Amino acid sequence: MNTIIKQVKLIPLLLLGLLLSNVASAQQTLVLKDALNYAIQNSANTRKAKLDIEGGRYKTEEVRAQALPTVTGNGGLTYNPIIGQLVVGTNADGSPMAFKMGRAWNANAGIQLNQQLFNQQVFTGLKAARTSESYYTTNAELTDEQLIEQVANNYYQVLVNRQQLNVIDTNIKNVKVVEKIIGNQYKNGLARKIDVDRIKVNLTNLETRREQTSNAIIQLENQLKFSMGMPVETAINLPKSELDHNPTLPVFSDTVNVENRTEMKLLNIQKDLLTLQRKAYVAEYYPTLALAANYTYSGVSDKFDLFKRNGEAFWYGASAVGVTLKVPIFNGFATRSRVRQADVDLKKATEDRRETRNALNLSYENAKIQLKNSVNTINSQRANVLLAQEIYNSTQNNYNNGLAALTDLLDTENALTEAQNSYTQALLNYKIAEIQLIKSNGNIKSLLQ
Repeated sequence: MNTIIKQVKLIPLLLLGLLLSNVASAQQTLVLKDALNYAIQNSANTRKAKLDIEGGRYKTEEVRAQALPTVTGNGGLTYNPIIGQLVVGTNADGSPMAFKMGRAWNANAGIQLNQQLFNQQVFTGLKAARTSESYYTTNAELTDEQLIEQVANNYYQVLVNRQQLNVIDTNIKNVKVVEKIIGNQYKNGLARKIDVDRIKVNLTNLETRREQTSNAIIQLENQLKFSMGMPVETAINLPKSELDHNPTLPVFSDTVNVENRTEMKLLNIQKDLLTLQRKAYVAEYYPTLALAANYTYSGVSDKFDLFKRNGEAFWYGASAVGVTLKVPIFNGFATRSRVRQADVDLKKATEDRRETRNALNLSYENAKIQLKNSVNTINSQRANVLLAQEIYNSTQNNYNNGLAALTDLLDTENALTEAQNSYTQALLNYKIAEIQLIKSNGNIKSLLQ
């Protein structure tokens, strides 16, 4: 009995252990690489892009079916209450000579075959369908790259805002120390009431800013999880080490080969599809040749004994084989208009490629400039933060010794906060520019490794 009681007491402990294990797992640190790989596997956009690839294969099969033979079967059963007659002349007595046209019961079953022998539109459509498969595959790659860029940017925005929250927490801690000092001085008659009020206003502003920043971090984290395809209620923890505080400039090349970019590959495939569309329109001028064959087995009888073995029904077969040639002659210049529209679409596609190529080069050059600016800003702001910290410490010491006014202390504290925020913003700008540079080189998927 005691053993059973001990085992029962152990059950809550085991359940608690499992619960704590699940909580620890839910709080697992999420590095950038893991976040990106999770997004690639779970984002709705990437999943839909993969479904487009699957749908593209089915579209190819649908077009291919037009080049394959089609076979249809048919059957019927007819009862003629009144049988029509054929009058062919007159009898000797002058009465009309008539013959019945069929029997009361008729049944038939048959099969029909149709095969395209030559149809340029069908052949061109098959090529277009195969090219469409490449389009969906390339579009899926572009979707992955855009997702990686979005998730990485969101990831670093969370880290930077968390660092700004740490700055605010440090400032609140410093202001509370000053508030305590001023409070004691006011009690001893060494400080004015206005100084106490001013420090309280400053502290309230910092606490309000902290709340706003904290809420902004929650929103950014939710946006990050949404872009990853992760449930919003999932708890995540991003390590501070992911934000590099000592970035260096990479080696820049003078130019970048944008032709290898997925955007250009996609536009090239689009141009191929437009070219095939034009060929399909031109194919309307071509004749078409099709094969048709059928076989029918019919039975007739004056009574319903068509399917009896020893009945009086008469059964016979019939078949036909032929080819059909269609030659387009005139359709009111409709085909010519469609061809000219296709020519316009091809010209627009050429302009799109030219504009996209220029935009990709612009993105690369801007990323290089932004990286240089960010590194310079980070280095200068890092030194500026150290200097502002020294000035604040010195001013605080002077204030404690009655050698500086409260206004000077608050001014130096604001200057320190501004320098720290500028430093963290420069870190974010650097990471965003770095992502753009990696993307411009066509290596955005290297972030997954």
